[in-house]
Amino acid sequence: MAPIPYELHHIPALERPLFIMAFKGLFDIGEAATAAVDWLSMHHAGQPAASIDPELLFDFQETRPEVRLGANGLREIHWPTNNLLWAKTPDGARDLILLSGIEPHLRWRSFGETIAELITKTGVELVATLGSTLGTIPHTRAFPVTASTSNPDLASRLELDLPTYEGPTGLIGALHDSLAQTVPALISLRVSVPHYIPGAPAPKATGALLARLEALTGVDTDHAGLADEIRDWESRVHLAIADDEEVRAYVTQLEASHDLQPSIETEDPSALTEEIENFLRERPDPTD
Repeated sequence: MAPIPYELHHIPALERPLFIMAFKGLFDIGEAATAAVDWLSMHHAGQPAASIDPELLFDFQETRPEVRLGANGLREIHWPTNNLLWAKTPDGARDLILLSGIEPHLRWRSFGETIAELITKTGVELVATLGSTLGTIPHTRAFPVTASTSNPDLASRLELDLPTYEGPTGLIGALHDSLAQTVPALISLRVSVPHYIPGAPAPKATGALLARLEALTGVDTDHAGLADEIRDWESRVHLAIADDEEVRAYVTQLEASHDLQPSIETEDPSALTEEIENFLRERPDPTD
């Protein structure tokens, strides 16, 4: 099985790069996950790292290219993309490889091989995949983020969940399976979005993903910068349901149920980050 063709751009030497990826599709409700990667790219001034040829990955009748007018007034075709960016972070934190893309229709296994090859070429040793799913969380409460890894040792160190889901999977699930032999540490973060307001954007869900990512990896995500967007979003939701007595009663029921659940102790971000670093330092050298 051959990797999908791609073009590798100039990438400077990166400090212990962390690869963060999310894909529009089944597990990107409200586009919260891809928005998180886009936010990181904007915050850390992402630059082109690699362009993956979309020709073998997409049914263009399902996800159509778009015609736009360029700055010179000429027509340009914009194809569905899965392009990687690199970004430098300050203060000796991990640098970033970022992928905010579209879940391909075809050749998932070949796409996984391509990602694995790019991971090897960029020196990545830690990967975090982001997703968002529908949940029964009320919009007035903090959105929970589930963190999991299929590595039992890493799960124990970080007190993360081991995957338990059974059923149809998306590209992220397939990538976790195919990258398990390539990446020393692979973490999945999934945020719950209220099922009664699943449309995009969902800045509160995006902020929750970024906050949990920062707590685990120590990389500055500037999640506090979304505060104004989150307040505006909450205000719009309040207004949208204000005249619907049935929905308001349902939200009140969700709030009561949520508040009865035991609170989760706040994790020490520095301890979590240190555990990940220790795990990576202590792993066997594959060249031995």
